[in-house]
Amino acid sequence: MVDQYFQVGKIVNTQALRGELRVLASTDFPEERFQVGSELAIFKDKELLAQVEVDGHRLHKNFHLLHFKGYDSINDVEIFKGTQLKVHASQRQEELGENEFYYDEIVGLEVVTDQGQYLGKVREILALPANDVFAVQSPEPGHKDILIPYIADVVQNIDLESGQITIQLMEGLID
Repeated sequence: MVDQYFQVGKIVNTQALRGELRVLASTDFPEERFQVGSELAIFKDKELLAQVEVDGHRLHKNFHLLHFKGYDSINDVEIFKGTQLKVHASQRQEELGENEFYYDEIVGLEVVTDQGQYLGKVREILALPANDVFAVQSPEPGHKDILIPYIADVVQNIDLESGQITIQLMEGLID
């Protein structure tokens, strides 16, 4: 069986000279995933570059600044710019609460209105301070993504079995 990993962040840049990396989280559990002692895997595309252990974590603006054990200079970590941070399936929390989902369960789902209008598929999830936002890729070429806030007034139902999210359109949500 091939090991299964789930993305928890993207390394976007280095930070200073002592081996810290700027990470954009793509997990609802950044405090858990990036805590000191956490084991993560670094992937470039589908290639595993390194298994690392977090030995430093702090927040700076909208980034998580991570330091990995044994990577003590900018020269050690520059190769990781633009890569994905993943967690092994064995470290994934088994049970989530009601109406809680892993990002990878949502990405790819079809989005329809409560009137049956097909809007597209979830391309990515933007983790914003107020709430997550689903970026829905329009099926029509050249159209911008539709941004759907993950709030109770809009998202009516997420059905993983049918692969569909049902939303109630709010005024101004779609141009």
